[in-house]
Amino acid sequence: MLFFGFSAGLPILLIFSSLSLWLREAGIQRSAVTFFSWAALGYSFKFIWAPLVDQMPIPVMTRRLGRRRAWILLAQICIAAAIFAMSMIDPAKAENCLSLMALAAVALGFSSATQDIAIDAYRIESAGEELQALMASVYIAGYRIGMLAAGAGALFIAQIQGSTPGAYDYTAWRTAYQIMAGLMAIGMITVFVIKEPAITEKEATCARNRDHARFFILFLISAAAFVGWFYFSSGIASTLKEQVALVVKNHSAAGFIVETARLAAGLCSALLAARVMVALKVANMEMIRSAYVEPVSDFFLRYGAGLAWLLLALIGLYRISDIVLGVISNVFYQDMGFSKIHIASIVKTFGLFMTIAGGFLGGTLSIQFGVMRILFAGALLSALTNLLFVLMAWTGPALPMLYLVISADNLAGGLAGAAFVAFLSSLTNVRFTAVQYAVFSSLMTLVPKVFSGYSGAMVDQLGYPVFFTITAVMGIPVLILILICGVKLQIKDRR
Repeated sequence: MLFFGFSAGLPILLIFSSLSLWLREAGIQRSAVTFFSWAALGYSFKFIWAPLVDQMPIPVMTRRLGRRRAWILLAQICIAAAIFAMSMIDPAKAENCLSLMALAAVALGFSSATQDIAIDAYRIESAGEELQALMASVYIAGYRIGMLAAGAGALFIAQIQGSTPGAYDYTAWRTAYQIMAGLMAIGMITVFVIKEPAITEKEATCARNRDHARFFILFLISAAAFVGWFYFSSGIASTLKEQVALVVKNHSAAGFIVETARLAAGLCSALLAARVMVALKVANMEMIRSAYVEPVSDFFLRYGAGLAWLLLALIGLYRISDIVLGVISNVFYQDMGFSKIHIASIVKTFGLFMTIAGGFLGGTLSIQFGVMRILFAGALLSALTNLLFVLMAWTGPALPMLYLVISADNLAGGLAGAAFVAFLSSLTNVRFTAVQYAVFSSLMTLVPKVFSGYSGAMVDQLGYPVFFTITAVMGIPVLILILICGVKLQIKDRR
């Protein structure tokens, strides 16, 4: 789990902060840089293809490795290929290069999310419930080490190779990303060392099912409908943004409204395509029901509609302050005058140890005082520490202030993260762990990532102090939801 955590944590920063610095050095505008955070929306929609990963065998690979190991290895190969593809693109050359970089980043996000699904399933099935907490904690430690490699490691390599904000060098970033692609070999080797989990009764049934091909076709057609809508609606969206901007008097707000509506319409088109395929009997309705309907209906039956919707709202908003700020944070450090060495050594390396310390603190306090209390404390501290960024924006690039901000922010984030994982685990029914956990973890990042795409534009219009204050205010609804859920929630028997 330590090595799998490493291979899972490696890709995320290559889409977010490290890529943001690369694009910024290449002369890409801040607003365009933060739009790249949408490349990781695959993490927010992984529940859609989680049943596919859960049930569908991969030709040859599944027979030789088993279903879980085969999907993990396939995802890791795709991750390494996507990172390598990104390394071969210079975003400063032409506009079409930036588009190619975006496609490669989307492929990386999709592949990484698929790996997460497969690893979560492997972790749950490979050991009993008494070992799950230990395995999860080791996995998170590996995940943080992977983030350190992709964050601090990539920045160190690019800096040493000679790329700086005033002297951009594409070959330096190419080398950094190719080394990151090579590090995925750690996870691949692990696949061949471990054993495949024993097949459960449910999995044996799925293995005998011959409808996988039709299920896969259904997924492809629905995905094509979603992508096709976005491709053909781009012109209409541009016109609508201008018209909405005249009404709301704000281009960022207009963009958010139109793109949110566009996203909703894309999901509706994918759902409509799926319904048509079911009506034409291309897909097996029983498989769809067991894959999608039963895990969701189980959640609503156990908690009731009212409380279930409150819990989903809490899951969807809990990390909004952290994620919206996090997308622009590295650009902020660079704009303040900190070098990549400072960012790598303080923000990434020192910050990693602060996050791990916060995680251990959150786990210990959750056992002593209860998950909901620490969940509230974590949300409150995460919002308050965002105000320290306002103070740093006023004081300038002082290293003591950077250490203070990183210490407080990462400790709060680690504490909140540990409590949140425990909270999500308590909500999950072990009969539907893979799909329900994929739904929860997808929802956890969906709304924050949609907002975070506009963080660069908000900074351009409002400035850093106002933007950081807004991210702190975003935490207030979260605190209210925790208080309401804490009163109403009684954790049900997970079985």
